[in-house]
Amino acid sequence: MRLRPVLLAATLLGASAAPLLAQAALRAAPSSRATASVTLAYPRDSTPAGARPATILVNYGQPHLRGRALHTDSLVPYGQPWRTGANEATVLVTGVDLTIGGQPVSKGTYQVWTLPTREGWTLILQRDTSGVVPPMLNRYVPANDAARIPLRAQALPVTVESLTFWLVPTPGAAPARGELRFAWGTTLLTTEWVVR
Repeated sequence: MRLRPVLLAATLLGASAAPLLAQAALRAAPSSRATASVTLAYPRDSTPAGARPATILVNYGQPHLRGRALHTDSLVPYGQPWRTGANEATVLVTGVDLTIGGQPVSKGTYQVWTLPTREGWTLILQRDTSGVVPPMLNRYVPANDAARIPLRAQALPVTVESLTFWLVPTPGAAPARGELRFAWGTTLLTTEWVVR
C-alpha cells in the first residue's frame, strides 16, 4: 500500500515536467526577419492594357537592442560601413526606376548598407552580388556601390528596441513618391523616394 502513493506522485511529477521541459527548449531568436513594402498601381480608369502593379520592398534582418548601446565597436560603430540589419543582407527590391534622395536607382535588387558618423548618416545601395560566385553578402566592397544617399537624422524621444524600416507613400502624388524611414535606438533616419 505504501508504494502506490509514491508511484502515483512520481507519475504526476513526470507528466507535469514534460510540458515544462518542452517550453524551456523554446526561446526567442536574437533577431528576426521583417519586410516593409509599398505597392504602386495605376488608377482603375487609366490602367494601360496589360499593366500590373509594381512593388518597392525592403527585406531586412531585425536586430534588437536588448539593453546594448547602439554605437559600439561590436554593434554599429561610427565611421565604418554597416551591413544594415542582422544575419542575411538587407535588400531593397524595386520593380520601377526610382530617385532616392536625389540619386537615380534603376529597378532591381540592392543590398542596403549605411555609413554612420557623428556628423550624419549615409545610405549606401550596393548592386546585389548574391548570384556572383563567391557572393559578397557580408563584406562591403566599394566597387559595388550603386548610390550613396545622405540621410536626415532625427533624435527620438523614446527608444526603438528593434530596427524597423517603413516605406511611406505620399497619398495622391503623381508621380508616386514617399519616404523611406528607418529607426533603431533613439535615431530616426529618412530620405525621399520618387518614381522616375
